[in-house]
Amino acid sequence: MSRRAISAADARPSAAAPGVGPFDATGVAVVLACCLIWGGTQVAVKIAGQAIPPILQAGLRSALAGGLLVAWMMFRSVPIRVAVGTGGLGLMLGLIFSVEFWLLYEGVARTTAARAALFLYATPFFVAIGAHLFIPGDRLSATKVAGLVAAFAGLALAVSEGLVATSGRVGSLFGDLLCLGSAVGWASVTVLVRATRLKTVPPEMQLGWQLWISAVVLIGLSFLLGEPAPDFANARAWLAFAYTGAVVAFASYVAWYWLLTRHAASKAAAFTFLVPVFGAFAGHLVLGEPLGWRFLGALALIAAGIFLVNRPART
Repeated sequence: MSRRAISAADARPSAAAPGVGPFDATGVAVVLACCLIWGGTQVAVKIAGQAIPPILQAGLRSALAGGLLVAWMMFRSVPIRVAVGTGGLGLMLGLIFSVEFWLLYEGVARTTAARAALFLYATPFFVAIGAHLFIPGDRLSATKVAGLVAAFAGLALAVSEGLVATSGRVGSLFGDLLCLGSAVGWASVTVLVRATRLKTVPPEMQLGWQLWISAVVLIGLSFLLGEPAPDFANARAWLAFAYTGAVVAFASYVAWYWLLTRHAASKAAAFTFLVPVFGAFAGHLVLGEPLGWRFLGALALIAAGIFLVNRPART
């Protein structure tokens, strides 16, 4: 989407302004594609962690995605420039993003993938609260709260089997709290993009602030903390890293921030409850892992929750 198109959309009356429109077929397709891509992220991070220490991995991931983003912007003739009044906000966005992924990568290294997913994907609750407080037209309602609770219950049901299966090696409480802190960071980024002037800049620049700043901050932090050098001989780990950088942090994030220029933040975030379910489904298809009644029940609860969150308000 061009900058001109975004500016024209922002000039419309509030009822039709970007960020409050209902999901159309394109929006649903994009958000489902993002959730499918994110489904295996925690597993890929753990695999890459066999060769790359966590903070350095997060920084290199941002550097890879940031470089691809520059090439994409040049190809699409999207200007790489700071819009008036957005410099400080962009710096804040990049710093929050840096902290978010510092917490996530450290958390994933200390807890199980199932527990990391459970706490990270509490994000829609924090987005809903932030949107209610700071984004006009994206208010909490009894129906939306019921939908969030139903979807989170489905998420808990989806990962419960993994929690039970790993009860002998449960991740640390500290790791769980780090992932929960990352969820707060993700929600803060989403709300900041929608509640400030950043919503008027191209989605590529919204993402660029985050990737370029976090690459410098996280790689520098890795050196300051004395993390060990990566193991370049582990090809499987580097392939997993390439997935997290090129596909997750570049392609899917460009699509996500484009989505936030068109639809309400809380409604878009509700779809992310599907991510761990898609991860379980991918494990079934690729690794032959069984899918029991928990998976089907979780899918039903999450679908009901997403419907309630996105249900048009009665006039």
